[in-house]
Amino acid sequence: MSQGSTVTTTAATGAAEGRGRSGGGLLAGPVGRNLGLVVALVLLCVVGVATAGDRFASVDNVLTILRLASVIGVVSIGMTFVIIGGGIDLSVGALVALSSVWATTLATQQMAEDTHWIVMVFTAVVVGSVAGLVNGLVIAYGRLAAFIATLAMLAAARGLAEIIANRRTQIVRDRDFLGFFSGDVLGIPTLVIIFVLVAVAGWVLLNRTTFGRRTFAVGGNAEAARLAGIRVQRHTVKLYVLSGVCCGIAAVMLMARTTTGSSTHGTLYELDAIAAVVIGGTLLIGGRGTVVGTVLGVLIFTTLGNVFTLNNLSSSAQAVARGVIIILAVLLQQRLATGGFSFRRPTAGPPSAGALGPGSPSGAVSGGSAAQGGPGGTSPAASGTAL
Repeated sequence: MSQGSTVTTTAATGAAEGRGRSGGGLLAGPVGRNLGLVVALVLLCVVGVATAGDRFASVDNVLTILRLASVIGVVSIGMTFVIIGGGIDLSVGALVALSSVWATTLATQQMAEDTHWIVMVFTAVVVGSVAGLVNGLVIAYGRLAAFIATLAMLAAARGLAEIIANRRTQIVRDRDFLGFFSGDVLGIPTLVIIFVLVAVAGWVLLNRTTFGRRTFAVGGNAEAARLAGIRVQRHTVKLYVLSGVCCGIAAVMLMARTTTGSSTHGTLYELDAIAAVVIGGTLLIGGRGTVVGTVLGVLIFTTLGNVFTLNNLSSSAQAVARGVIIILAVLLQQRLATGGFSFRRPTAGPPSAGALGPGSPSGAVSGGSAAQGGPGGTSPAASGTAL
């Protein structure tokens, strides 16, 4: 029997033992965790209606909430993949700023006027992806801690953005660009549609592709994933490039919403994105998470800010409430998912048992079918095929 086959067979056996021991709650798994977030969001909406009345419940206000959630939502989708893969990216806000500045320079805008405004979009996405590539290479092959590498990129990217813009705000002059991204389709803002498309693409990539299974595997146990045939370093680089691409898309959306490119764009986006991802049920240690949970986390924080704004409450009080919301929402989803307030990572036999994605479609520790390729089942590597 090959080494990869041995490792993955052990993983499948450990997962089965974990299912027998843990049992879990009635709503254990992603459904239970997401249901807790839905309840929290509904309660927050009830508070909004009770305190602000029709001002909160109006269609215009709902669209405003969705517009505000769109930009940070796209950044959070990329962050979800990185954290599930066992990493962290503190540079996302700075990458949004750098992408927006580079895409709105006089040279870039002149090129867009001579050809098409898609040049600005392409520039922003390329800048974000290249910066993400640098992050990934330094972390995967330079063996630098993700926290340190992305913290350095945060400082460098923000500083480079200030140099390029000369600490000035650059105005977007292309009316066709602004008209496209500021428009709507059947009454739904274009920015919201972009967010939905990115979220759907992220869900499919995470739950229906080999890339997603590898992401869960690397985050669950990188060494066991390597023994199973996954090129962990290469996959880590891809995760950070994906995060950079999401930052570039978010920069385009922010440019359209504010009609500017600025080195101050994206300030504290890294904290907002990490908070949304964590409240959405993604483990900071990697190996488990959902795109749906991240979307709900973003909506919770954006709705909270809107409620506070409508009631003329200070930003300081909002910050305190955000902290309380994080704790309560996580407690609630843990209660619904496990029937108790346990925050320990589910155990599943030997250390390699979590290699193929605890909580992932390819090897849930807390339960699931053992059928190959099915939810909670073994990955294709279980049959001896290298991923």
